Amino acid sequence: MGASTDNRKRFSDFSPLTPPSKKPKPSAPPSIRQITAAGHRQSTPATCSRSAADPQSFRLILKLQQETENGVRSRGGRSPAVELPPPVREEEVRAPEIEEEIVRVETKAEIPLYKELYESYLRKKNDNDLEFQLRLTEKKLLGFRLVDEVLNKKKSKEDLHKPFVPLTNEDEDDVLHAMKGVRGYEVLVTHKTSSIEITRELLQCLRGGGWLNDDVINLYLELLKEREKREPRNYLKCHFFNTFFYKRLISGGKAYDFKAVKRWTTQRKIGYGLIECDKIFVPIHKSKHWVLAIINIKEQKFQYLDSLGGMDKTVLRVLVKYLMDEVKDKSSKQIDAVSWKQETIKNLPLQENGYDCGMFMLKYIDFYSRGLDLTFGQEHMPYFRKRTAKEILRLRAD
Repeated sequence: MGASTDNRKRFSDFSPLTPPSKKPKPSAPPSIRQITAAGHRQSTPATCSRSAADPQSFRLILKLQQETENGVRSRGGRSPAVELPPPVREEEVRAPEIEEEIVRVETKAEIPLYKELYESYLRKKNDNDLEFQLRLTEKKLLGFRLVDEVLNKKKSKEDLHKPFVPLTNEDEDDVLHAMKGVRGYEVLVTHKTSSIEITRELLQCLRGGGWLNDDVINLYLELLKEREKREPRNYLKCHFFNTFFYKRLISGGKAYDFKAVKRWTTQRKIGYGLIECDKIFVPIHKSKHWVLAIINIKEQKFQYLDSLGGMDKTVLRVLVKYLMDEVKDKSSKQIDAVSWKQETIKNLPLQENGYDCGMFMLKYIDFYSRGLDLTFGQEHMPYFRKRTAKEILRLRAD
């Protein structure tokens, strides 16, 4: 009887779901699972929900159940009619951190599940679309580059033939007639833009063994300018100085004089700034020899081309100073042309006689203005002389 009375007193002090001497902790907002469990408790009063009490309450209930069972066994009979909670299954007891995680997941957002899934799908779709667009753009750019390379190679092969197109019989007859006339003072052609007149005597410098003169060279450079304007997509953007420019720049060899040539390249006169060009050609006559200097804006180089294989650093230093003064004068900007590379051209075609320097210089300009490599040699000079004469007589460079 003592054990039974103690047990009744012990169980009467508190309810099965409320721990002794502790106030219930505030619970998290009910989830769907908790609402379902609450409904189940209404239909089954003796059932203890998994979320109805915390783990400490469950441990106390388990302890009370064990003590009651031990008391019944020791008396060998029934225990008083005490309404005990049903046994708690092990899987129904969860660690506090797991229970808190479930509640947190269930209550962190009040967005319907279908909407959350739809938004997740849209996020993934947008990410995939962006990645796809980036890959597609990269492939397009690569394709454009490949097409451009193919077209450039094809263009180069086609254009490589243009400088060597044979003269027609009519062209041959016209050149022969102009070269063998006896009236040297006769004006054969007049170029209106530059006011250059070519007489028979001047044109005869293009015969084999002749030294090219200023008038023939300057008129041919004018024709190259007009060719570029006619077909700008087929040629580099170039500026062609005449044979008097460098002489004026150095005051006939006395001193550097930018003021002497600063008005040669005004916007009103040429329609563009030199800094906008790919290449600037400067023909130079050194006593009895023609050479070419190139201000290569596109590649930031100063290049010296001498068909006898020479090099003159003084000429390039003068052009470095000129370019810096020119840009500053026309645009009020400063460029560091001093740091640009100064070089000769590797594998430069060289003359093998004492009179073709002028013809080599013109062909250096012709080929480079086309964007071509210098793929000619001494053996082509007789043809180039006739072709240049034909183009001057037609007042059109091909």
